[in-house]
Amino acid sequence: MPGVQLEFRLDAPRRPAASVPGSLRVAGRDLPVEYVRHPRARRYVLRLRPDGAARVTIPQRGSLRAAREFAAQHTGWLERQLTRLAPQQVRDRRWRAGDAILFRGEWVVLRVTHDEVAPVVTFAGEALHVVDPAGDLRPAVERHLRGLARRELTTRVFELAAAQNLPVRRVTVRDQRSRWGSCSRRGTVSLNWRLVQMPPAVRDYVIWHELMHLREMNHSARFWRLMAEVCPDFAQARRWLRQHGEALR
Repeated sequence: MPGVQLEFRLDAPRRPAASVPGSLRVAGRDLPVEYVRHPRARRYVLRLRPDGAARVTIPQRGSLRAAREFAAQHTGWLERQLTRLAPQQVRDRRWRAGDAILFRGEWVVLRVTHDEVAPVVTFAGEALHVVDPAGDLRPAVERHLRGLARRELTTRVFELAAAQNLPVRRVTVRDQRSRWGSCSRRGTVSLNWRLVQMPPAVRDYVIWHELMHLREMNHSARFWRLMAEVCPDFAQARRWLRQHGEALR
C-alpha cells in the first residue's frame, strides 16, 4: 500500500480535480469527504479543509476502496482537527459594526450610521440599509457584495476575453466554497463572488486562470506559459491567495 500523510490545512482553496463524493461518520455526524485521484501523488493524503469537509488524495496506483479504508482509520485524527477548527468557524461567522472585512484587497471597517429611512452600513464608499444594526451584518453585507460581484466580474471577464479573442459565452457568479472559479469547454466561466474582495490584480489572475483553460484544459507546462504571457505577475497573486484566502471565507 502506498504511503500515507495527514494534513490540516487552512490555506486558500485549490481548484479541485475530478472527484468522488462520500461521507464518514466522525464525532457523531456525517462528515463530507471528497476522494480525488492525482497522477503525481505517491501516498494517500488526508486533509481537513477550512469548511470542515475532508479531502483524500489517491495516488496513481491506489484504489478508491483503500482510500476509504484509509480515511476510516483516521477518524480520531479528523475529530481532533475538527475540534481545533470549530472556534475559528464560530469566530468568523458574524460581522458586526466595527469589524474589518476585505474589500478590493483592503481591510475596511463596517460602520453604522442613520439616515431618514433606516440604519445604514457603510464601508469604503459603499452604503446599504439594514434592519438590525446591532445584530449580524454579514447577510446584508454579503448580499450587497454579491450584487457588486455579478456586475463587476461579468464585465471584467468579457473585457479580458475580448483582449485575447477568447470565446466566452456566459459568466455566472456564485457562492463557491471550494474554488475561486471554473471554466467549461463550451465557454461558460463561473466565478466565486468573493473575488470582489480581492485586490484587482489577484481578481484578474483568477479570471485569466479560467480564461486560459479555453486554450488549455489542464495545468500543463503550456498552460503556465500561457498564463505568464497574459498575467506575468501570477506568482504574486498565488502568494496572496495562500496568505489571505482563508480570510475571505
